[in-house]
Amino acid sequence: MEVMPITAVERDERADANGGAPTLEFDRHVPYDRYVRASTLHTLQRTLSDDPGEMSFLMISQIMELYFGLIRFELRQAQGLLREDDVWGALAPLRRAALHLDGLNAAWRGLRWMTPAEFNRFRDLLGEGSGFQSAMYRHLEFALGLKTESLIRPFRRQPEVYAELVDSLESPSLWDEVIALLERRGLVAGGEGVVDAWVSIYGDTGPGNYLRMLGEALADVAEGFGDWRYQHLQAVRRAMGAKAGSGGSAGLVWLERSMARTVFPELWTARTFI
Repeated sequence: MEVMPITAVERDERADANGGAPTLEFDRHVPYDRYVRASTLHTLQRTLSDDPGEMSFLMISQIMELYFGLIRFELRQAQGLLREDDVWGALAPLRRAALHLDGLNAAWRGLRWMTPAEFNRFRDLLGEGSGFQSAMYRHLEFALGLKTESLIRPFRRQPEVYAELVDSLESPSLWDEVIALLERRGLVAGGEGVVDAWVSIYGDTGPGNYLRMLGEALADVAEGFGDWRYQHLQAVRRAMGAKAGSGGSAGLVWLERSMARTVFPELWTARTFI
């Protein structure tokens, strides 16, 4: 289904012809559906039980998957611009990523109703399905520099997904691109002095210090991602306590351990010395 573009002049003409009311007749599919694919999206919720709460659980999980992909998209845009030494240009996708993280985190509120008894009504039907198995979440973690090779093993029997994850694992992360930029600017030598570089950057309080703006944009992204991990922990605690996870992990204990991994570590360490 192709979206047919129109010009500003055509929009004005149609509004005049309609007397200001929206167009109600179309020769083919509704243009909104041709673009958004809403009719497809709303066929993807296939619950495994008759419990009404499962729809919330499933749809919010799907919404989060879309946000993972969107945030990763923005981080990759920022990486490309940093690779070209366009620090100012990289600020826009990073700021968008931080706002998308706000939306992602807001999705947790839709699951606050779920008590252990309510989750148990459909949990067994999920089998070994777990958010731990989200390939797009792994792409997002890798983009942020949180790389653990063993975490792509579950996808080995999905060749295309696995190949994409291997590429993501082996490619430079956003933080790698930031450090490479600082090296090109002569602020870091041989991989050493990243903390000192950020101390120096933040010491320049002038309005044209784009690197300081970059540091703050990165901090916003790291904070937003940290908030998601914390809210995930809280949601698990609320819905299942300290029970074992569906994917074979220790549940809360596993999540608490994973939260100890810091995004952009030197950026935070530097703040102690500024």
